[in-house]
Amino acid sequence: MRMLKILFKNETVFCVAFMLAVLSAFAVSPDAVYLTYPDYRTIALLFCLMIIVAGVQSIGVFAIMGQFLLKRAGSFKGISAVMVLLCFFSSMVITNDVSLITFVPFTILVFRMSGKTKRILRLVVLETIAANLGSMATPIGNPQNLYLYSASEITVAEFAWAVMPYAGLSFVMLLGIVLAGRDEPLLDVAVKAKMEKTGGALFRQTLPFLMLLLLCLLVVFRILTYLPVLICVMAVVLLVDRKLYLSVDYFLLLTFLCFFIFIGNIKRIPEVSGFLISIVQGRELLTGILTSQIISNVPAAILLSGFSTDFSALLTGVNLGGLGTLIASLASLISFKFFAREYPDKKGAFMKSFTAWNVLFLLVLTAEALLLGWI
Repeated sequence: MRMLKILFKNETVFCVAFMLAVLSAFAVSPDAVYLTYPDYRTIALLFCLMIIVAGVQSIGVFAIMGQFLLKRAGSFKGISAVMVLLCFFSSMVITNDVSLITFVPFTILVFRMSGKTKRILRLVVLETIAANLGSMATPIGNPQNLYLYSASEITVAEFAWAVMPYAGLSFVMLLGIVLAGRDEPLLDVAVKAKMEKTGGALFRQTLPFLMLLLLCLLVVFRILTYLPVLICVMAVVLLVDRKLYLSVDYFLLLTFLCFFIFIGNIKRIPEVSGFLISIVQGRELLTGILTSQIISNVPAAILLSGFSTDFSALLTGVNLGGLGTLIASLASLISFKFFAREYPDKKGAFMKSFTAWNVLFLLVLTAEALLLGWI
């Protein structure tokens, strides 16, 4: 029982998805059709991208990049801009959660000696927003993008129109907020880069993962099929560093699988399926935003996609839906946990600041969607 409580606390979304899948199985008895439910291409791509990013991260590429840029920023405003932009642009490739795992602890380390907790708090909140909104700009930036782009037939141009106007405005807003802040020098605050690898050694270690990433991108853009690339990734990782298999978030993959089963079963119940279609179709953006506030945007994307025909609007909705509550994007919990561990007495202050800034961005970007005709 204790293990179940721990599992539910740490993997709440998976547990909910599992229970929904099991309950739906009582309404639709398991049969051969169940095998057609999952989008195997999306699950394979998620696995490959997670293990590739874990490999690059284990080499220390992201930390070295951050340290290199920080050496060239001599003030609080300069470092704040660097960190926010690192989260914004890196999330487009390494996903929003990995970006936050990499750079939020780095930010806290840099400013821990400054004693300016309030300023660190706001910066971590802005980094979180930057990672969540920057990740929307590419098909591999976050799991919901990868799934919706993979499962639908939307073109690159349609994808860009669904996300780039909001990513662009987000970038302007984030940069404006950071640069409008009060500036001051950061004296005696430094992070020493521990360079254990030469440039040549670092490149040689990174090259296999870059090649694998290229293969995955070719699958994302429907140039290659996923099965040969999956086999290739698994074989290369087995040869290079088999410990990376332990870095994969298997609960996320299982969450996708459970939601696929639940949605597949619901679609076979005409009354329920018809009701959900009537609610979702034509309201994809609003339902994407609102549903994300409750169950987070990744499961919202999987759930609503089964009852929608407008994947572009849904794509916009679940990405904007990552703003708002702390659970709207599960990546946000990463920042909260890192900050709460260092400043346990500031949890309430973090929640207030996080909610205020997220609601501001959500209102502005939803207004943009209104002007662009999505609503």
